[in-house]
Amino acid sequence: MEVVNVAIATNILQCLIPISQFNKGQASKIFDRLHDEKELIVLKNNQPSAVILSPEEYTRLTEIEEDYYLLIEATKRIEDNGNKETVSMDYVMRNLGIDEKELENAEDIDIE
Repeated sequence: MEVVNVAIATNILQCLIPISQFNKGQASKIFDRLHDEKELIVLKNNQPSAVILSPEEYTRLTEIEEDYYLLIEATKRIEDNGNKETVSMDYVMRNLGIDEKELENAEDIDIE
């Protein structure tokens, strides 16, 4: 357990960037680090002031948030359904002549 804590602490320390480095013309170097690192923590007066995320990490976190809200909505719908009869996805797919492969290849759409 101690080894894990040391590794986490070391990782956090490597992610710290004093805000003064931006004033020293090192912004380009800092942003280049995001090619290898997911996030950087900007310090102002030795306190965390901001977090800079790589585009991939931002996308990953956004998708997790979206999935979370979808889970909440699905859970609410299940609870609201009570004991009403439901139809399985397999049954619906069979009746519509759709298979798993078609679902995987289908274009994603946003429903609002």
